[in-house]
Amino acid sequence: MALDNWHQFRLRLFIEGIFVGIAGGLSISLFRFLLNESEDLRTHLYYACLIPALRRDDLLPLLSYTLLLLVIGGAIYAMCRYAPMAGGSGIPQVKGVILGLMKMKWLRILWVKILAGAIGIGAGLSLGREGPSIQIGAVAGQGLSRMLGRTRMEERYLITSGASAGLAAAFNAPLAGMMFALEELHRNFSGAVLLPTMTSAITATIVTRCFFGNGTSFHFVDLVPLPAQYLWYVALIALICGLAGIIFNYGLLHIGAFYHPKVFRTQASKIIFALLCAGVLGFLLPQVLGGGNHLVDQLAITSYPLAFLLLLLAAKYIFTLISYGCGAPGGFFLPLLVIGALTGAVLANLLVNAGLLSAVYTPNVIIIGMVSLFAASVRSPITGTLLILEMTGDFDHLMVLAFASAIAYITAEILRGRPIYDALLQRSLAASPDTACEEEKNMIEVPIASGSLLENRPISELPPMKQTVIVEIKRSGKSLIPDPDTRLRAGDFLYILSESRNAETLKRMGEESNVK
Repeated sequence: MALDNWHQFRLRLFIEGIFVGIAGGLSISLFRFLLNESEDLRTHLYYACLIPALRRDDLLPLLSYTLLLLVIGGAIYAMCRYAPMAGGSGIPQVKGVILGLMKMKWLRILWVKILAGAIGIGAGLSLGREGPSIQIGAVAGQGLSRMLGRTRMEERYLITSGASAGLAAAFNAPLAGMMFALEELHRNFSGAVLLPTMTSAITATIVTRCFFGNGTSFHFVDLVPLPAQYLWYVALIALICGLAGIIFNYGLLHIGAFYHPKVFRTQASKIIFALLCAGVLGFLLPQVLGGGNHLVDQLAITSYPLAFLLLLLAAKYIFTLISYGCGAPGGFFLPLLVIGALTGAVLANLLVNAGLLSAVYTPNVIIIGMVSLFAASVRSPITGTLLILEMTGDFDHLMVLAFASAIAYITAEILRGRPIYDALLQRSLAASPDTACEEEKNMIEVPIASGSLLENRPISELPPMKQTVIVEIKRSGKSLIPDPDTRLRAGDFLYILSESRNAETLKRMGEESNVK
């Protein structure tokens, strides 16, 4: 058993993390290549064929493109039926697998996510590449684990490290990838999960940089540091974006009501409808198609009228909900950042026109909008701060972005908004019980946080749970054999043999405070 030699086990995870990073980096590089090619093809079709045809009243190219969208919709639907767990973002599914609540067929998901994600987003759906990339990396880790015959506990470490590689490779952001996997997915910082997560994120970034270079995802030129006297503006912007994050989450969780009419009784009809909307928007408002990172770059250098910014904001928000609600493979991570950027651009426009802020600080407000909306929606403020820093390549704004993330996070907490990935996971489990894991025993790692319900309590006083055995305690790198009188300390790691469905409950016991 791996726990019998802890140091050897961690070294093995470190090495395996490198291979997960290589596999994930290569897979995600293929996905990004196909996505870039499909988006370039869409742009070429519009500007070289469809728009000129519309101007000369030639309907044949328009009908042909409509037929193409129908074929794409049918293909995506067929692939999603073949691999249902490949639909949607993929992040809630990965989280469910790590918690032992869901199961994935890694090989099916791998190729379906790459192909269906590339053609769906490439056709114009307002979805991001980060969700597919994270799931692609996760199934790469799962596949390696299965081929090596690893235990369930070790497999979860490798899935977490694969998810880290996914985000890192998607945005050239290794720090954010590592932090997202730890802060949002695995929710602990033990050495066992930290080592493979770190190595896989770095390795995947190196691999993708070999193909796509070292450039950042967003291109902000000559950002001027925001003076300290404007921090109250930062707090106000973060507060507004915190409210916007609650609205975004509400829309995402309730978009199913839009697809409730009988005309949308099949998933195929939902996907085709979303693609046809993309086809129309390609003529009317092409800026809202796809993930939207190019739109963020334009916001930083172009002074748009307030009315047009509001139109872009409303259209991007609504079309993102429509795109995600149809169930096609793709995330909302990048569109969420774009909506945050548009919210920031609107607020910057108002402040500049009111004479309260110089126009030179507009890019700063856009960046603050992105990090604030992310922190409020996802509820991972550290990840959000690191992600925006790496995506912009400007670390001079660390303090401002961290401050904005904290304000937005607190705002969402006060309003009792649910973290979006937790809410989506619970909805997925309720809607598709067939994807849940069968009852099986797994080794579960439970970190003991300072001030938690379990701190300073002897094992004999722990709440009883059926089919659960504490196997080992790790304390300061040493192994302890548990007995009823052993008192748990902050920083301990419990290794518990229990049913998969108990994983979330056990982890919460180690995290939740005993302060009422």
